[in-house]
Amino acid sequence: MRKLIAAALLILGCAFSFAGEAQRVGEDPALEAKVQSLSEVLRCLVCQNQNLADSHADLAMDLKNQVRDMLRQGKSEKEVIDYMVERYGDFVLYRPPLKTTTWLLWGGPFMLFFGGLGGLFYFLRRRREQIEVPLDDVQRSAAARLLQG
Repeated sequence: MRKLIAAALLILGCAFSFAGEAQRVGEDPALEAKVQSLSEVLRCLVCQNQNLADSHADLAMDLKNQVRDMLRQGKSEKEVIDYMVERYGDFVLYRPPLKTTTWLLWGGPFMLFFGGLGGLFYFLRRRREQIEVPLDDVQRSAAARLLQG
């Protein structure tokens, strides 16, 4: 009987372990909607290519709480974003603006792609030149003897 109860408790515990993260129920749904929208615009500083809304890192949770506190203090969404950019740089924005300090972020992938494409063409051309070496008469006759046995 004890084994049956232990197995039932184990199964019940496993069923609850797959439950999703509880959504924060705040006293102000409008505030939570603003926090959610700002969390989708701001990048998690720890995770690779995730916004604050999708991240479960401790720093992301702290930043979301900081956004919530700033909105409670009456700051606008623009003021919150400006504060985050001032503190962490343009990297905190999930889509950083195109300006002189971020041109490498926007143009870097294209430069790498075209540089790799140019390197591939260069490599293939050099390889073709090495393969297409013309034979002189002595080499042709030696090759013909090898092929005829």
